[in-house]
Amino acid sequence: MMETFNLEQAAEFLKLHPEELRRRAKGGRVPAAKVGKCWVFLKSDLVDYLRSLYAVPRQALQVMLGKELNPCHLSNAARSGGSTLPPPMGNEYADLLAPKRNPSRRSTTTASR
Repeated sequence: MMETFNLEQAAEFLKLHPEELRRRAKGGRVPAAKVGKCWVFLKSDLVDYLRSLYAVPRQALQVMLGKELNPCHLSNAARSGGSTLPPPMGNEYADLLAPKRNPSRRSTTTASR
């Protein structure tokens, strides 16, 4: 025999305010049935609902049999909107990173004749 809860019992089971549970049931976010004027909840459905809220375990890198399941998102940067230009080499980096300098002005008052 399946165990059923009314709104108040289900709210206590889920640790929710009854009004919040009623809103979730009405919106279809929590499995329930409205029989006449009363909400009816199956305990097994509420357990499944709770389990669906569990956090998914996350790992920094998942590796299976030496193959990466989730490769680095930067490995395909060019395909997903990154630059398609070849990277600058050697002196080009130095030129790009060097501070901008204004050309020095020659003094016209100290010029020798």
